[in-house]
Amino acid sequence: MSASALVCLAPGSEETEAVTTIDLLVRGGISVTTASVASDGSLAVTCSRGVKLLADAPLVAVADGDFDVIVLPGGIKGAENFRDSPLLVETVRQFHLSGRVVATICAAAATVLVPHDLFPIGNMTGFPALKEQIPEGQWQDKRVVWDPRVKLITSQGPGTAIDFALKIIDVLVGREKAHEVAKQLVIPAGIYNYYEA
Repeated sequence: MSASALVCLAPGSEETEAVTTIDLLVRGGISVTTASVASDGSLAVTCSRGVKLLADAPLVAVADGDFDVIVLPGGIKGAENFRDSPLLVETVRQFHLSGRVVATICAAAATVLVPHDLFPIGNMTGFPALKEQIPEGQWQDKRVVWDPRVKLITSQGPGTAIDFALKIIDVLVGREKAHEVAKQLVIPAGIYNYYEA
């Protein structure tokens, strides 16, 4: 059975982070379902820079699905909408409690995970301007942080979205697949490409 991902979208989500992650996961052979967390139930989500994305389903219809990872893009407004959705917060909690992977990027860690105390332990990163909102003992200033103890992947922002997606592929499918996808991208120096000489 192939790996599957639930990527949540809310009004104000950061489109580069959402679309880059979706695209790379699909390239990695991961089945992606996008879920709208819009309070009005709309599948059409207007992102932080005005790009409109069409989700596959409202979160309520897929929250109990058998996904291997839940992905929360950043964008401060999108992250605030995630934070204020009891269903989204409970869905993330259930992923964590059942030992599945939770992956957040940019504003989502500081805005969703920390206020709801979803990961009282676990190393994490996020948008550097929000560093003060993440407990000092948990913060790591890295492009991507994977904490296998709690199955948490976090990343910093739009410019780290490729790193973030490759790490999800590495964790769910394996480093060979992550390297295969990285090779297709002509990625810049500084992004780890999973190649071992």
